[in-house]
Amino acid sequence: MAEGTERGPGFLATARRTFARYPATTVLLVAYLGTGVASAALWTPFRDREWFDLVAYGLPAFAEGRWWTVVTGAFFSEVPWHYPLVAVLAVVAMGTLERLRGTRWAIGGFWIGQIGGVLVSAALIDALRITGWGWPAGLATVLDVGPSCGLLAVAALAIAALRAPWRFRGRLLLGALLLVLLVLEGTLADLEHAVSGGLVLLFGFGLGRGQRATVHEWRVLAFGSVAVIGIMQLVAAIVPTDGPLGPTDPGEVAWWDVGIDVLVAVVISWSLVRGRRWAWIVAIVLAGFNILQAVYALTVMDGDLSSFEGAGVAAAASLLWVVALLLLVAGRHAFAVPVWRRGRFLAVDAGQARERLLAVLRRHGGGTLSWMSTWPRMRVRFGADDAWALPVRRVGGVAIVLGDPIGPQERWPEAIADFRAAAELDGVVPCVFSASRAAADAAVAEDPQWRSIAVAEDTIVDLPGLEFTGKQWQPVRGAANRAEREGVRFRLTRLADEPWGVVAQVRAISESWVGDKSLPEMGFTLGGVDEALDPAVRVALAVDGDGSVHGVLSWLPVYGPAESTAGPYGDDGEDTEDPDVLGSPEHVVGWVLDVMRRRDGGFGPAMEFLIGQSLVAFRDEGARYASLSGAPLTRSEEDADEDGAIGALLTTVGGLLEPAYGFGSLHRFKEKFHPRHESMRLLYRDEAELPRIAAAIVRAYLPDASPGQLVRTGLSLGRR
Repeated sequence: MAEGTERGPGFLATARRTFARYPATTVLLVAYLGTGVASAALWTPFRDREWFDLVAYGLPAFAEGRWWTVVTGAFFSEVPWHYPLVAVLAVVAMGTLERLRGTRWAIGGFWIGQIGGVLVSAALIDALRITGWGWPAGLATVLDVGPSCGLLAVAALAIAALRAPWRFRGRLLLGALLLVLLVLEGTLADLEHAVSGGLVLLFGFGLGRGQRATVHEWRVLAFGSVAVIGIMQLVAAIVPTDGPLGPTDPGEVAWWDVGIDVLVAVVISWSLVRGRRWAWIVAIVLAGFNILQAVYALTVMDGDLSSFEGAGVAAAASLLWVVALLLLVAGRHAFAVPVWRRGRFLAVDAGQARERLLAVLRRHGGGTLSWMSTWPRMRVRFGADDAWALPVRRVGGVAIVLGDPIGPQERWPEAIADFRAAAELDGVVPCVFSASRAAADAAVAEDPQWRSIAVAEDTIVDLPGLEFTGKQWQPVRGAANRAEREGVRFRLTRLADEPWGVVAQVRAISESWVGDKSLPEMGFTLGGVDEALDPAVRVALAVDGDGSVHGVLSWLPVYGPAESTAGPYGDDGEDTEDPDVLGSPEHVVGWVLDVMRRRDGGFGPAMEFLIGQSLVAFRDEGARYASLSGAPLTRSEEDADEDGAIGALLTTVGGLLEPAYGFGSLHRFKEKFHPRHESMRLLYRDEAELPRIAAAIVRAYLPDASPGQLVRTGLSLGRR
């Protein structure tokens, strides 16, 4: 009983925790909803109350000396349906700012925004009504209530506390919303919102974050500014409005004209987000035309637009084009993708540049995925004087670097920066797939905009001193003992040197394995028999006394740097640039497992036998390590905690794919060899591009899969 009393009811405990974490947000909500209940404003219009004038703010209230209304008016709303909207805004905006900046920021931001927005708006109305303009003259007689003025200032401050690119996108969305509502509706509340939220967006967004907008962010801003104009014209064609620039009547709108305008806005904005130079030029011309049209109407026609059909929409669009023009001019450097360079990412075919690539690889060494840069469909981007090389796969509008840069680690930031700039110039999305943590650090050093997430774990067995002793190695020893009893021999060779009969058996085993899958054989980082036929690749065969192949592995070479050939191979350790030494097998420091195939009905523990015997052979040759390769979508607990919600989503995807490809089962199988684990990460610059990147990676792995196969497989996985 005492324990239950101490903890209290669940609701009260939750309330205490919420208040402790979000005191400002909680107090505001309680006060706002409490006054709504006390005044019955939650279910009847508050503006009909006799004492509405005593608490409402506006120019008439200030003219009569009711200055307290800037505070009292913040705790009421005019109509009941405002309450749920304001409550949600308070939870999202104020709660976010309180979590990111603290309670003082939330309280100060709200009251400065509320009081400042109301008073500055009143001053603007008072100054503008002497011009004879009907809009401010009408607002000068209006009273208003509600905390939305302060909450929008808080929302702008919360957006300023976000990290890029969401900070820039939040500004764009909030600014566009405030501006469109102001020019189309132009109520007193719209003016107050534009003043409080707009001033913070313009002058307060750099609080503690001085990072400049990237090329991609300028493109997104331009896209949004043009798209907003199209959306505004569509809304004005459907909903009647009466803003400061004139009324709009849907009955006066020619739908074919609106359709053309919206279509043009869609085409231009879609091309702007990809950095097309032609779209930037067309947008500049359209902006100039609309602005000149508005200037003509206001000067030559003496500002009398009443005789022009749709004048309100045209005037509002012209104002938005001014904003768009400013953004387009300020970010002009981001729109340099020429029309005829589309799809010509500056990289050479790996097959055509094989010797050049191998020279860089042998000189500087590479990571566990470096040999895959020589495979078909890969392209390579070289640095100046071949100081480094980047293996790139272009899939649609995404450029995917595979693994770490090939070159000195101190040059990795340079290589990644060059790749990013080239991708931006070509209008494609840059990413790096299966990079090490060192490469992720190099990317962040190049530009803090880079983000990373774990997509696999490399499993590496260190070979010096490796012995299969102890209980933990019993499965490996048992496989070797059984092979000896059944007359199955291990042979480490090159498939290219094997007779036709052996190669044919290997192909048959591989085709049988692929035939059991609902999708074609995967590629990209997963090779097949053709890749195993490369003379530099070694294969491990399990062969019985009749010459039948029971299992096959292929091992890809990993080259070490050429500055010193000293190592476990017993050479003298002198520096060398001798191409004979650089191309020799002794320069290989490790091996990476690629193909794993077992014959149906053949020797059961063929994989354990072949991997174990391969490790022993590589150890005896002096290799430093062997990678059992990464298991896709397998992640350590540390990576899962670090990557948050996106990491949890990847874990779910891995679970869905498990029945089809068994990534998790493969990872558990490799644990029999007690490897150490290295995180393999996807480097990207924008979370919003992750779906597009994921689709490109799927297409890279399954280039020959038809859309129907992908859809059917997706549906079948979803049912499991």
